[in-house]
Amino acid sequence: MRKLALLRALSKGFTGTYRYKCEKKIPQGCLVGQGDYLNNRWFQLGLGVLAMVMVANLQYGWTLFVNPLSSAHGWTKTQVQFAFTLFVLFQVWLVPVTGYLVDRYGPRIFVAIAGVLVAASWLTYSRAETLPVLYLGAVLGGVGAGIVYGTMIGAAVKNFPDRRGMAAGLTAAGFGGGAALTVIPISHMIKTGGYAEAFQTFGLIQGIAIVVVALFMQNVRAHPPESVKPPRAIGQTRFDRTPLEMLSTPNFYLLYVMFVLIATGLLFMTAQLGPLAADYGVAKLPVSFFGATFIVLELALIVDNVLNGASRIVFGYISDFLGRERTMFAAFSIEAAGLLGLAAFAANPVLFIVFAGMTFVASGEIYSLFPAACTDLFGTKYATTNAGLLYTAKGTAAFVVPLASSIYRASGSWTNVLVVLAAFNVIVAVAALLLLKPLRERTLAAENVTPPLTAPQAAQS
Repeated sequence: MRKLALLRALSKGFTGTYRYKCEKKIPQGCLVGQGDYLNNRWFQLGLGVLAMVMVANLQYGWTLFVNPLSSAHGWTKTQVQFAFTLFVLFQVWLVPVTGYLVDRYGPRIFVAIAGVLVAASWLTYSRAETLPVLYLGAVLGGVGAGIVYGTMIGAAVKNFPDRRGMAAGLTAAGFGGGAALTVIPISHMIKTGGYAEAFQTFGLIQGIAIVVVALFMQNVRAHPPESVKPPRAIGQTRFDRTPLEMLSTPNFYLLYVMFVLIATGLLFMTAQLGPLAADYGVAKLPVSFFGATFIVLELALIVDNVLNGASRIVFGYISDFLGRERTMFAAFSIEAAGLLGLAAFAANPVLFIVFAGMTFVASGEIYSLFPAACTDLFGTKYATTNAGLLYTAKGTAAFVVPLASSIYRASGSWTNVLVVLAAFNVIVAVAALLLLKPLRERTLAAENVTPPLTAPQAAQS
């Protein structure tokens, strides 16, 4: 209790030190509270992005450690990858619970706890001599990352009804692209000092940074001021549905199934990119890029993480004007093409990088468009909890990923796996236009909300 009291005192001290009045001409900047610098929604968005960057390596940097852990302890890759499955499960399935707590009590204490868990996770990995200890580290990291993810996405979709896709995209980009900054440093440290040193060093950096972010976090208002209006091209509900009310609608389950199918491909590529490159014989080949020479797998990870992060912003921004469903159709069609290209040309080092990049540039946008679409349909008051319930689709997808590995073991080739994942994307792309869009428009029309304008109509208005 003394530690919690000290944390509250420190955070209040920071709040008082950095108090800064918002300018009257931009009242929409003060969404969280009344008139001080910490309550500016853009500042809070920046904190969210930073915190997401600090948990990105827990998922997107994991592939660098799979082979070293397997070699050091004689564990099979399947045994090591089960830790990744546990991480994903605990990351996503507790998000609705922590989202409810954050909606009710505020983010600060919970984000600070998440920072401690993140550091403890990688320190546990560094000392793991048995599989149960390795799996314990995965559980700790999953809970910590889930708290950060759910809290920051919830704040973004609440604070930015006028730019909801963009704000969710920026926040999700921190998680999707943050690992690009540390791929080479972590890889170098693993080679020179061993995987344990890399876990220890980066685990402490990431955990401490999240605790510092927690000191500046502020409560999010359930509803923004009337001066902040959504774009006319996006239909948004006037009502706030509770989680139970949301779960009684067909809209939620359609979104959920679509999320599962796309997340399956993204999780597969995230976990298996290293083994995939190794099996096709390109992982350690040199490749030139803008006059510099890289190892194929390292460059692929950098490119994939950058594109994964950038796409969340770009597609989120586009969706604020074009509409969520049209943007989904375009993105998932691109991903299907990337997966098919990878199935045909993965043995070519340059094309491996290109087509792997296409899969990440398109699939990552689920983490900006789906929370935005969820909040458009079900309101802002319970947005953190509701988006967290939808996010559990990622946990469901984690159960599907091992089936992909089973297809590989049965056929001895990754081609069949990649073709199946491409088919998932085609199905969801078509469903976005033919099922989700009409269903959403009928729902909003029934609530006496003006259906969203088409893009040409929005441009003319």
